[in-house]
Amino acid sequence: MKTELFKIEENNIDASAMEIIKRAGQIMKDGGLVAFPTETVYGLGGDALNPESSKKIYAAKGRPSDNPLIVHVCCMEDVEKIVKSVPEAAYKLADAFWPGPLTMIMNKSELVPMETTGGLETVAIRMPSNKIAAELIRAEGGYIAAPSANISGRPSPTIARYCVEDLDGRIEMIIDGGQVGIGLESTIVDLTVDVPMILRPGYVTYDMLKEVLGEVSIDKTIIDANSKLKPKAPGMKYRHYAPKGELTIVEGNQNSVVDYINTEAQKYREQGHKVGIIGTDDTCRLYQGDAVKSAGTRDDEATIAKELFKILREFDDEGMDIMFSESFDESGIGQAIMNRLLKAAGHHVVHV
Repeated sequence: MKTELFKIEENNIDASAMEIIKRAGQIMKDGGLVAFPTETVYGLGGDALNPESSKKIYAAKGRPSDNPLIVHVCCMEDVEKIVKSVPEAAYKLADAFWPGPLTMIMNKSELVPMETTGGLETVAIRMPSNKIAAELIRAEGGYIAAPSANISGRPSPTIARYCVEDLDGRIEMIIDGGQVGIGLESTIVDLTVDVPMILRPGYVTYDMLKEVLGEVSIDKTIIDANSKLKPKAPGMKYRHYAPKGELTIVEGNQNSVVDYINTEAQKYREQGHKVGIIGTDDTCRLYQGDAVKSAGTRDDEATIAKELFKILREFDDEGMDIMFSESFDESGIGQAIMNRLLKAAGHHVVHV
C-alpha cells in the first residue's frame, strides 16, 4: 500500500486544505485509515461505527484487540447517539473542557460495535480542539475511532515524521499538521461508576476535574501491568510509550540525581553504549552523556509534557541504547508525565 502524505496548517485551512480533508474523510468512509494531528498527539483514524475499520486499526498498530479505541466527535448531539444516556456529569465536563484533551467513558448504544470498544459495553469519547481534526471528523461523518498513530508500545507521535516512520505502507494517508500543542494523550475519566474515576491522567488534572464535579477518584491500578482484567481505557494494561533502549528514572535530591546519572553514564559509555539523558533547563549543563536533552522547565511542566515523547523518539533516532531521566513532581500535569515515564521505563526507578 502506498501512503500519501499531505501538509496542512491548522491556522490556514483554505480550499485546497479542505479538499485534502474531504478526501481523507472519504477514505475513512470507505473503510481506510488516516493519521492526523490532534492537540494531544497524532491519531490513527478510521470509521468508529465500522467494525472492519477498527480491526484495521488494531492490525496497523499491532495493538491488542481488547485495548479500547477512543471515538472522536465534533458535537454533543453526536455523543447522544452513541451512548445509552448522557450523565449530567458529562454535560458539566463538556461545558468546561470540550473541545479539548478530555476523554469520557459512558455506556455505549448498539450503534458502536464491540470491535471499537475492545469488547466492552462502554465507549470512550472525546472532542478534539485541533481545527484539522474537527474538520476531518465532520468530513468523515461524525465518528472517528483513533488511538495514537504509532506502532503499539512505541512513544506516541507528536510530529508527522514519526507517523511516517511507524505507519508508512500500512495506511492510506497521513496529514502533517506540524507539532502538536500538548504532547501527552488525553485525560480519561470513567462516568459509568458512582464517583467519576480518572483512568489515565493527562492535561486536564484531578484538581480541574474536582472543581467541576466536586468529587473525583483516581484508579490506583492505572500503572499495574499485571492485571488480568480487560482494560477500560487505552493504556491501562499494556506497556506503552517505550523507546528502543533501556530507560531508568532516577529520583532524589538534585545533587544526588546528577551524581548518580553521571556515574552510571560514564560506566555505560566505557562499555561502548550510547547514553541519553533527560534533564531540565536548570540541570542539563550538569550532565555528561552522548545526548543530553532538556524536557523544559519545572516552573512550567506543560513544557515537559510537550517535549517528552519527542525526546524519546529522538533518542531512538540517535541510537541511544541506555537512557536516564530525572523524575518529576506527581501533582497536576506532573502526574501524567510520570505516568508516561513509568510506562516507558517499565517501572525501572532508582531512588538516590
